[in-house]
Amino acid sequence: MIKLPFKPVQVSKRLVAVLPERSRDVVVSRYGLGSKARGETLDAIGKRYGITRERVRQIENHATKLIQDSPALTKEASSFVWLENAIRELGGVLSESMLLDEFAKDTETRNHLYFLLVVGQPFISAKETPDFKARWSVDPELTKAVESALKQVHGTVKHSDVLSEDKLVEHVMSCLTKVNTKYRSKDTVRRWLELSNCIMRNPLGDWGRASAPGIRVKNIRDHAYLALKRHGSPMHFREVAKSIEKLFGKKAHEATTHNELIKDGRFVLVGRGIYALKEWGYRIGPVVEIIKHILKESGPLTREEIMKRVSKERYVKPNTIIVNLQNSSFTKKDGKYSLKGT
Repeated sequence: MIKLPFKPVQVSKRLVAVLPERSRDVVVSRYGLGSKARGETLDAIGKRYGITRERVRQIENHATKLIQDSPALTKEASSFVWLENAIRELGGVLSESMLLDEFAKDTETRNHLYFLLVVGQPFISAKETPDFKARWSVDPELTKAVESALKQVHGTVKHSDVLSEDKLVEHVMSCLTKVNTKYRSKDTVRRWLELSNCIMRNPLGDWGRASAPGIRVKNIRDHAYLALKRHGSPMHFREVAKSIEKLFGKKAHEATTHNELIKDGRFVLVGRGIYALKEWGYRIGPVVEIIKHILKESGPLTREEIMKRVSKERYVKPNTIIVNLQNSSFTKKDGKYSLKGT
């Protein structure tokens, strides 16, 4: 976190002091600048004063203009200049959450800093859209170029893609043809990636489309998916539960983890309590169904060939495969095993 050379709380208090009493109360209430850390809605303030929410909005806008035109703002110029330069150093445009995280830890300071962004002339806000988070910038042309580059990236990342951060950063940098080279650093691009609503980073640091499996993590199933993905091979559900706790610091009960694995189509039971990801090519079904699939695809095979192929898809004892092969209801043996009716 970057240490501020000024105190946002003190600066904003000096600025709102120029306002008439009611205007000051509206601003303090709206932005959470007083004893209540949470800002009030237009409706809540309107009910208190017996006026419409639109009238509250007008008072708030007028109060902002009064501050911007007041000598008090000029006196605080050094604070605004420092903040503007700091934002430029961080890339010129930042998501609102990242910007506040960079400069303030506690809610009170964040509220006062946000208010300074609102009244400060150099700072340009943009509301959240399907493509981008709410954001602040100090350079409209740079912002336009960055958003254009990110939109190009949005269009090329497939739903199934899971990309390392370095690979995605390189991809973004290749699209930044209209951006001054001084901004084209990997650290800056990483911050710009946080502007996106279309692509996001999962808890393991991989990137992909926000709707892709293993990117937006909501529950134990999603954590289990990432744990298996990171491991790279089938795991017992007890191992999956332990891996979730180790990777994410999230308590995962073994029984709960097992139940979630059973219910989710992304996972395939490949042995006694052992699960794999379906995307790895594992087929759903008991050993007998796997044998049928193999014989249907490959034609007649020896017992050893079948056992070798089944063993790639199921973690079972050899005798289990042999017993299923001897099921005369679907196999026939003529030197090699084949499906009946073929």
